[in-house]
Amino acid sequence: MSRSSKKGPYIDPNVEKKIARQKPDEGPIKTWARACSISPEMVGYTFQVHNGKDFITVRVSEEMVGHKLGEFSPTRKFVRHGGKIQKEIEKKTTA
Repeated sequence: MSRSSKKGPYIDPNVEKKIARQKPDEGPIKTWARACSISPEMVGYTFQVHNGKDFITVRVSEEMVGHKLGEFSPTRKFVRHGGKIQKEIEKKTTA
């Protein structure tokens, strides 16, 4: 569900201040604002977005405009399917 067009996109004020203070090549901007929309002014910047455990580096490109920062920082880690049987099959194929 997208935000109302009359309200406009949500851009965190703290992220806006940090963008205004530094240049795109000065280093990453650390943020916890996963709900912040990516605006055209953010293109070229590198963000470190918190996923609940650690920070994941996200470099903003033109295709990302309109999406949220949290979309590029997954919160869940996929281990794999299978369990014991899958491990045995993998051992046979590698050995």
